[in-house]
Amino acid sequence: MTEDFQFTLRARDGGARLGEISTPRGIIRTPAFMPVGTAATVKAMYPGQVRELGADVVLGNVYHLMLRPGAERVAQLGGLHRFMNWPHNILTDSGGFQVMSLAKLRKLDENGVTFQSHIDGSRHQLTPERSMEIQRLLGSDIQMQFDECVKLPCSHEEAERAMRLSLRWAERSRKAFGEQPGRACFGIVQGGAERDLRIESAKTLSDMDFGGLAVGGLAVGEPQDVMLAMIETVMPHLSEHKPHYLMGVGTPDDLLESVARGIDMFDCVMPTRAGRHGLAYTRWGKINLKNAKNADDPRPLDPMSTCPAARDYSRAYLHHLMRCQEILGMMLLTWVNLAYYQDLMVYAREAIAQGRYDDYRAEVKENWARGGEPG
Repeated sequence: MTEDFQFTLRARDGGARLGEISTPRGIIRTPAFMPVGTAATVKAMYPGQVRELGADVVLGNVYHLMLRPGAERVAQLGGLHRFMNWPHNILTDSGGFQVMSLAKLRKLDENGVTFQSHIDGSRHQLTPERSMEIQRLLGSDIQMQFDECVKLPCSHEEAERAMRLSLRWAERSRKAFGEQPGRACFGIVQGGAERDLRIESAKTLSDMDFGGLAVGGLAVGEPQDVMLAMIETVMPHLSEHKPHYLMGVGTPDDLLESVARGIDMFDCVMPTRAGRHGLAYTRWGKINLKNAKNADDPRPLDPMSTCPAARDYSRAYLHHLMRCQEILGMMLLTWVNLAYYQDLMVYAREAIAQGRYDDYRAEVKENWARGGEPG
């Protein structure tokens, strides 16, 4: 462990990077997938399970935690790590995306966003300064700048307006973050699907004193090729000595392709949300356990998996649980999916270290093409 926040690049294989983020709370091995614990819980999982799967860091969210139970209350109870019984690293998203996507009524201006809670209609204001104050109260190890995320597609004019506002908010966020030894503040590259705006945003943020740089505003409805093109556009303008975080992404294929282009960190609700709705991610591709064809199938999802949920329960039983809407089914499939996502990153790190990442990516996709039939 270290008293400082540090990023060390261990190896490269083409664009793919193997590294480590060191904080006083431990090492984050990169490429890393961060399970989403939006409201201080990774849904349907015990904290110890999440750790045993290999997660070095989980994500919490300013918007949800400020509404319930409140940042000041969490601070009084000893901080977010103690509150959720997770002594390892925590990254908090600034709340900007959720304000835009969840709040009932909102008014945005230069100062910040005034909005009504999607829970009870109560009125709140989030500014760069308040977002950073909340993250400090929560005690998160990595804190994100407050930004505006626009929906795609959008006009160049709208993307530019939001990007420039986000840059001004980045300066205010970094100033409000101040000096917090052992913690880091990340800037967020915006600019929609516009190459010139993405480049300008990346260059400007790289000149600021951020501990890491994130690419935001993607995986919001645009095709994968647009997302990958934006990553390729900004990557030459991001410092190679800082971690690169792609926010809110994504499918297993998104992860593999983004790692190949230099992304170090990911988060997404997909594996947990899919598990609660009966969809399993496996080495053989996606398997919908609600489908009737699984009702008489005695096979496990993957007999070679290290995850007991994938190895020790039949597809027929998992189908039964989901058809009956039993909580255990949601728990088991969430476990399966998070295990699969962590395994993707484990083997990606090994492949980069061995200089065979392209081969690894091809092997994974070949297994998916088999369509759910081990062989």
